[in-house]
Amino acid sequence: MAYSVILAHPRPGSLNHALALAACAALGRLGQEVRFHDLYAEHYEPQLTAPELSRDAPLPPLVASHCREIAEARGIVIVHPNWWGMPPAILAGWVDRVLRPGVAYEFLEGDGGEGVPRGLLQAEAALVLNTSNTARQREERVFGDPLERIWKDCIFGLCGVSRVQRRMFETVVTSDAATRLEWIRETEALVRETFAIL
Repeated sequence: MAYSVILAHPRPGSLNHALALAACAALGRLGQEVRFHDLYAEHYEPQLTAPELSRDAPLPPLVASHCREIAEARGIVIVHPNWWGMPPAILAGWVDRVLRPGVAYEFLEGDGGEGVPRGLLQAEAALVLNTSNTARQREERVFGDPLERIWKDCIFGLCGVSRVQRRMFETVVTSDAATRLEWIRETEALVRETFAIL
């Protein structure tokens, strides 16, 4: 079983890219197989179309391959910036199209979709790495840190991944090279801490 690393940042060479590559390298040093996806580099199409809504709908090859990988992943790393308290649209579209019924969750017999789904993902843990230009104290005081709820409760919690570690690196816009290097080292340590015991 491989580890899935999903990156959503449009600028090559960004801090997000460096964090994702550090996560891949750390997993590799742990002897793990890594499947890395830079959604922008792949030109991933985020729009969920009506024909895909059905559980048994035929899927485009790229989406089908992402579905297979995430269903089998032993662990998941997601890397993205905090934009308006949300993931970038390309990543939200990846969630819409890939974490679908029959892949990431299912409803129990007799449940028409109004109940709480049963998670299907095999991943024992997930690590979410975010970057932000908003200081942590302001994020928590003013906005309530919506990304925490989105990833831990609304996505991974419903898809069966109970161990979710998340780290917000801030404030990026005022950070210097030494701080960013420290964040990369911290990412490597977080990967070891989150996944080494699996």
